[in-house]
Amino acid sequence: MASLQESLTKLWRNDAVRFELVEFLGLLEASASHLPVPLDHAASWQHSIPLALHCRYSLDDILAAFARSTVDNPYRIREGIYFDEPTNSYCFFVTLEKTMERYSPTTLYRDYAISPDLFHWESQSTTSQISPTGHRLIHHAEQKVSILLFVRERASVAGRTLPYMFLGPAEHISHEGDRPIAITWKLGYPMPADFFRDAKVAAG
Repeated sequence: MASLQESLTKLWRNDAVRFELVEFLGLLEASASHLPVPLDHAASWQHSIPLALHCRYSLDDILAAFARSTVDNPYRIREGIYFDEPTNSYCFFVTLEKTMERYSPTTLYRDYAISPDLFHWESQSTTSQISPTGHRLIHHAEQKVSILLFVRERASVAGRTLPYMFLGPAEHISHEGDRPIAITWKLGYPMPADFFRDAKVAAG
């Protein structure tokens, strides 16, 4: 297939496959352990981003949902933060359990769940409060910038990359320090109880 859309169009024309996929999606929804909340509803916006809170996504899933990455033109990020201009949103990609094998001393940020609806996060070590990024993060509400948190307990489990749990959107509550800035975010929807428990363990 020349494109993802062409593949989906051909797939959807196959009645047997289509019916089985619809049935399978119904089974997945019935067995879901968390009640998903569509992002468009949670953020009260009109951007039509196909993501839902309290669902798990890979980095590729998330970037594809924001139309930043495609099958034909994949996009990669090296940092744990991505700013999406069309939606005026910051996406934070947080791994709670950090190891020296994967992180340098300057990237061992102190990120952890304080409570089911409060999250402590540190910016990149080069970000100051007066920098454009720091100012935008601290004053995101005034600038109508959305903060979206994607968090996973650890990078991988049994050799497989662990997807992120979507916890955002969030709002600034307080901040302190500089390079990095330590910010406490308040979640619009409390994180699931089982994830909060695992997050506390992973963060040590």
